[in-house]
Amino acid sequence: MSTAAKIEQMIAPTLEAMGYAVVRVKLHGGQRPVLQIMAERQTEEPHDGGFNIDDCTEISRAVSAILDVEDPIPEAYNLEVSSPGLDRPLVKLKDFGRFKGFVARVELGHAHEGRKRFRGRLLGIEGETVTLQDDEGKDATVWSLPHADITSAKLVLTDELLRLGAAQKAAAEQAAE
Repeated sequence: MSTAAKIEQMIAPTLEAMGYAVVRVKLHGGQRPVLQIMAERQTEEPHDGGFNIDDCTEISRAVSAILDVEDPIPEAYNLEVSSPGLDRPLVKLKDFGRFKGFVARVELGHAHEGRKRFRGRLLGIEGETVTLQDDEGKDATVWSLPHADITSAKLVLTDELLRLGAAQKAAAEQAAE
């Protein structure tokens, strides 16, 4: 298990108890690595529009306390906490179902039907398979991609996604009044 996966296991229960969900944990860099923790409010909606700097601060404090005790990274590192943003990465299988109907870019570790990179509208998930429909070609090809083979995926910033983000942000601001 990678260091990032171990850290995600350590912090996920605490963040869930605080009302957040871990989107991704990534450790990268050289001499002074960066531990990137991407989180969001727990929701079944595609975007909640209500994640802000105060949320990042709260998560950073909680994660720092856990990492100070567990010490999973032996050298000095920088901690970076952020929201996934509108064009968020799709990491967990459930992400592909949650964002059904939106356009995504998907990259595989090895070729599937002669290619590694795909772009299309998410049709959902079937078991452990992500279904994607080509949104650029005229033939509307549908691909069934094994989730285990996906090395990276993210939503494509479209007008539809921007409208959704703006509407949900406005709703969150109105609810806070």
